Amino acid sequence: MIKEYRIKNGFSQEELAEKVDISWRHLQRLEHNESKTTVKTLKKLIKVLKISDTDIIKYLKTNENETENEEKE
Repeated sequence: MIKEYRIKNGFSQEELAEKVDISWRHLQRLEHNESKTTVKTLKKLIKVLKISDTDIIKYLKTNENETENEEKE
């Protein structure tokens, strides 16, 4: 989701990382779901990338369903 919005907003990884005050490597890991981050950083990403509440809820529901399916396997 972060990568899609980053590209949609025309940011490079380096530009977005600088705007939200994290390393580009941390951003890269977030884009690939290889890392977690703070609520503060998430709020900055949501603001800078202009992610709607609706899209956040859809994303959370999708991830919740994927996690439940993985646990069943």
